[in-house]
Amino acid sequence: MSQVTIIDYGSGNLHSIEKSFEKEVQDKAMRVVVSDKAEDIERASHIVLPGVGAFGDCIEGLQKLSGMQQALEENVIKQRKPFMGVCVGMQMLADEGFENGSHKGLGWISGKVKPITPNDSSLKIPHMGWNEIKIEKQHPVLDGINSGDHVYFVHSYHFDCVDKNNALASVDYGQRIVSVVANDNIVAAQFHPEKSQSTGLKFISNFLKM
Repeated sequence: MSQVTIIDYGSGNLHSIEKSFEKEVQDKAMRVVVSDKAEDIERASHIVLPGVGAFGDCIEGLQKLSGMQQALEENVIKQRKPFMGVCVGMQMLADEGFENGSHKGLGWISGKVKPITPNDSSLKIPHMGWNEIKIEKQHPVLDGINSGDHVYFVHSYHFDCVDKNNALASVDYGQRIVSVVANDNIVAAQFHPEKSQSTGLKFISNFLKM
């Protein structure tokens, strides 16, 4: 049986993302599991790293899970299983994040996570609510998703990619903010697919086809 493993490292918001994945699972032979166990990474066909909170706290929470980082390196980097990061789960893919100090990330997609600094003083931080996505590069995870579609954000920091080819989509919030990144089998969204209605569910469905 195929398995989607959603990693539970204490970041919260797991129920809604679990339900969204369960809704999009078409193959009855695929199940969705929320787990903090490294062995469920080994069993997975697809791996999801959610994220709510501060960069450093999320990295620390992930590091505290016994054997988890080694299992992720083996299964995502070496075996190249499809992997999705969400919100801070996307940011943790970077080399470094600067929320409440400097913290080392996973380094799977080179870049730094920096504060949002909109050029319009009327724009509030955090960037919260619906915004129009702009597709910059085609990718199977974006099939059926178009520029102008709305997705839901809650964040105060953004991913500044070193290799611009890793950036698939962006939004405008007083500055360009990368909203989807990818590198081979790794995809990630700054927005919350589980809160983004039909567009978010399409993103999840596309990921499950990888």
